[in-house]
Amino acid sequence: MRFPSIPTLIRTFHAFTNTTFRAANPARGIYSLPQRATLVRSMPNIPFLGALFGTKMADNTNYPIQKTEGEWQAQLSPEQFRILRKKGTEAPGSSKLDKHYPDAGVYTCAGCNAPLYKANHKFDSGCGWPAFWDAFPDAVGQRADPGLGMMRTEIVCNNCGGHLGHIFKGERFGNPKDERHCVNGVSINFSPEDKKE
Repeated sequence: MRFPSIPTLIRTFHAFTNTTFRAANPARGIYSLPQRATLVRSMPNIPFLGALFGTKMADNTNYPIQKTEGEWQAQLSPEQFRILRKKGTEAPGSSKLDKHYPDAGVYTCAGCNAPLYKANHKFDSGCGWPAFWDAFPDAVGQRADPGLGMMRTEIVCNNCGGHLGHIFKGERFGNPKDERHCVNGVSINFSPEDKKE
């Protein structure tokens, strides 16, 4: 029998601990089987386990927009705060922006309204999150994100430091830059008018 590798175990453990399940019919009680579990979309982090996986904003970069944690909590919904400020991840396929393909417009940061992506840079990657192949110049920052037993590249809003998601390169989707910005839908908003050329 072959045991899974340590990185695979860590990824599985992290995914499980960041998922909350509830019974489809809680009135039936805990002892009536079978119960079907359904995923709760908010998927809150468990504080102790979150600390092990680095869920806080890890750097002290001076972004143009600086707010305290309390100010961010007052401005953002709990889900936006968990993702933008605590580096969370929304459930795949849960965002209304995943299958949103307008002809024109701009996607902006949900935290500070800074323009991030053009509508014509969005493409269908089939990953379950909004995907873009390019961003406005200097709008999105990249930084190393070690964790879960692997090295990834995190993308953040360069205006407020909000966590957007991760960038993946070399996946051969056929776009001009051969990149996929995998963005959490709650991290962005859509505006039909161009805010930046």
